[in-house]
Amino acid sequence: MDIEALHPVGARVTGASLPDLDPDALGALLAEHGVLVLPGQDDVGDDDFLAFLRGLGPLAFTTGETPLETHPDLNVISNVGRDTPPRSSFHVDTSYVAAPPAYTALRAVTVPARGGATQFSNQYRAYETLPEPLRTRLDGRSIRHVVTGLSPDDAGTETEAWHPVFRPHPRTGRTALYLSTAARCAEVGGMDAEESAATVRELLGHSTRPDNVLDHRWAPGDVVIWDNACVLHRADHAGVVGDRVMHRGMVREHVRPRAAL
Repeated sequence: MDIEALHPVGARVTGASLPDLDPDALGALLAEHGVLVLPGQDDVGDDDFLAFLRGLGPLAFTTGETPLETHPDLNVISNVGRDTPPRSSFHVDTSYVAAPPAYTALRAVTVPARGGATQFSNQYRAYETLPEPLRTRLDGRSIRHVVTGLSPDDAGTETEAWHPVFRPHPRTGRTALYLSTAARCAEVGGMDAEESAATVRELLGHSTRPDNVLDHRWAPGDVVIWDNACVLHRADHAGVVGDRVMHRGMVREHVRPRAAL
């Protein structure tokens, strides 16, 4: 297995098939790099994809997503049959629950002829490069994350949760700047609505500046997995030509390394 670090976030892992990857080693790589790009997985189907995810921990599924008919633990992300492109802003998956999913992974099923990249931000670096006055002002504060895009009947039992702005990684303890799309960041603790909104805009602008974002341009056979504790992501739907179909799966929790025998 060969590992090539990417800038400003992520690593490309080659020379290994998905079923042969060690979950402990993968978890350590994800905690360090945030995103892993696994090219050349052309022979991997949904059965192998699910087995790979289950090796990392119990699966999660976001309420409101449409399950894949043949594999209900997965869902489909697709532009097929849409008159207007999907919309996506930088976010972290399902942050409005007390224990958000640890990992999200996409398997390329159909890659468009042009466009359709997925973008990732380095939230470790976002925290480490915060201006000192802003870091001091936010130290010890939390953000109230709320569900969006779902009716109360469809949202499930958890619709909001408070998370620290400076959130230690659940596996390593390393600090990352933790937030989501502005619509989901309803309140910063100790701030009124106007100050909260302005602060979230500032944090998102800082996190997603171009020098802190990786563009992953999809190729057939790609599998990409990322750690929701230390990256934001979005799909770039501008200028997409052709069908874009991904199968998505999520892992519920970060599993700490097994003790040595």
